[in-house]
Order: sequence, then C-alpha cells, then structure tokens
Amino acid sequence: MTPPAFPPLFSGLDANGTEPFTLACVQARNVCDAGLVTYDLGHDRLRAAIVFAPEVSLRDAAAMLPLCGVGFQHALGALAPPEVAVHLGWAGEIYVNGGHCGDLRMASSDTDPDAVPAWLVIGLSLELWPRSHDTGTTPNTTALYAEGCGDVDPSALLEAWVRHTLVQLNDWADDGTARLHRVWLELAHGRDMDINVAGHRGTFTGLDEHLGLLLKSGEATQLIPLTALLTEPA
Repeated sequence: MTPPAFPPLFSGLDANGTEPFTLACVQARNVCDAGLVTYDLGHDRLRAAIVFAPEVSLRDAAAMLPLCGVGFQHALGALAPPEVAVHLGWAGEIYVNGGHCGDLRMASSDTDPDAVPAWLVIGLSLELWPRSHDTGTTPNTTALYAEGCGDVDPSALLEAWVRHTLVQLNDWADDGTARLHRVWLELAHGRDMDINVAGHRGTFTGLDEHLGLLLKSGEATQLIPLTALLTEPA
C-alpha cells in the first residue's frame, strides 16, 4: 500500500497496528520534529495523531483540539456525499449524521496553562465499520461506512485531514481564535442542550475567547477550559 502523502513540513510514521496517539507522545517526548503524523489505517478504524510544537502558552495552544476538529470536518465534508452531516462535540467528539462516530484527544508535555509546552499531540480515532451487526443496540453511535461513506478511502481522508488542518492552522496563526471560534460554533453538536463534560453537567451556552466551554447550571455559568481535556501523555 502506498503511504499517505502529506504537505511540506509534515512527515508520516506508520504505527503498524499500535496506538498512533501513544506513539506520537513517545516520539514527541524524544524530541521529534513538529509535523510528525503517526497513523494506523485499520480495516475497521482510522487512527492518527499529529505532533505540534507550540510557541504560545498551553492555554492558547489547546485551541489545536477544536482546530483539528474543524480540519477533520472540512476534510470529510469534501470527500463524503453532500447529504452527510458532520458535527463536533466540545470534548473532541465527532458526529456523523447525528451519531457518535469518533473522537479527538489531546496530550501535552505540560499541564500549566501559562507554560509554553515543548510539544502537544492531537489524536484522532474514527470508526469505519460498526463494531456490532446489531446497530439497534447502540442507536447513538455509528460508523463512517454505515452513513453512506463507503467510497471514502481512509488514506485519502487522513491526507485531507492534515491538509485542511494546515489551512486552519495558518488562519489561526494570522487571525487568532476569532475565526476559529465562529467556524467551530457553526459545527457544534449539543449547543443549548444539557451535556456532561469533564465531570461537569449543564447547558452548553457558548465558548469564551479561548474556546473554553460555557456551561450553565441553574443561575450559575461556569467556564471549563480546553486544558481540562488534557489526557495523560502515554
């Protein structure tokens, strides 16, 4: 199989069946170049991760999570049939035609929001085929090929994700979070709904200037920063 082709300054590393997110964290810890894309193109699941080398505080760099989500939405939107709807959950969830189909996650060398991390990794996991033939038992979850996307090639989708993420990254570098804030909210799943995120429950009412979640519970509104979504580096 021909390896995926990525834009300049990005390089690929096949995880050969292991977890690409874990591999990317290990490579980043060992001081690899930014732009490394680790991937595993399984028959039933697409998994990948991108290594970033932020030059801003973690509070600002955490925007890579929603930024990569927008990049994925644009990538799948370009490859899937026009009637396929792709939306994003604030905690990294990916929804296809309303069903939970995949997730993004984030790890960093640092957890201090004011520190400039040495590296930050965004991981992607997308279900291609349903894990069970009895899809009626899990009506809120789905898989890409169950939603009319059987012609979407996983390698082409991975390449498109990286390309569209690069476009979003350049826009973010030029314009800050204002455009990303607007575009992400247009794709948001669960807005004005009762949700449970990072141990907090309330109504999703919007985002702050750092793309943190504004969650209303009763008369109080609390802010959940993107850094609350950090996972332990593998």
